[in-house]
Amino acid sequence: FSSWNSSPLVKETPKKAKEKQMFTPTTFSLLPATDFADRIEREIIPPLQAGSIVLCDRYMYTAFARDAARGCQPAWLRDLYKFSVKPTIAFYFRVPLDVAIKRILGGRSQIKFYEAGMDLGLTSDIRESFKLFQGRILDEYEKMIPEFAFNVVDATLSIREQQQIVRGAVQKKLEDARKVRVRRWVRLSSTVQGLRE
Repeated sequence: FSSWNSSPLVKETPKKAKEKQMFTPTTFSLLPATDFADRIEREIIPPLQAGSIVLCDRYMYTAFARDAARGCQPAWLRDLYKFSVKPTIAFYFRVPLDVAIKRILGGRSQIKFYEAGMDLGLTSDIRESFKLFQGRILDEYEKMIPEFAFNVVDATLSIREQQQIVRGAVQKKLEDARKVRVRRWVRLSSTVQGLRE
């Protein structure tokens, strides 16, 4: 399992920069890319090479949506993250903006400066800026659905229903992967058999 902004290499740097509001859209993009590159190398590729399944809580698509909403060019972002491993399956939990905002703000006393997009100067009202910025992020995710073939899950469904959808999609991918491995083994074993004769 790998989660966003968890690399020990850069974990403390974004916190300090956020506290001092030092980020530009580009630097806001580069630090998470560094974090992600480190996690790809340490937490994602080795288990994959060992035949394990790796789950990631957010992936490069998080950066694509958030950073494009901040004004970074999508082509530049794709190039920045070209080292990434293409996931076997990616889920996008689609939710209307008003529901997303309610969920994000539930249980919080205040909105953070960067999550509200206050650095973009959309408005001086932090709550309104938050709504505008989160709307931009959702728009970017919607644009990526066809590009990356996201499995779209209706996130207004019950947790149980969402789990059934996710489990069904993952089960199908695992079955397909098993079939491919068996076919490769059968082809390989017949080749080896021919060499022995």
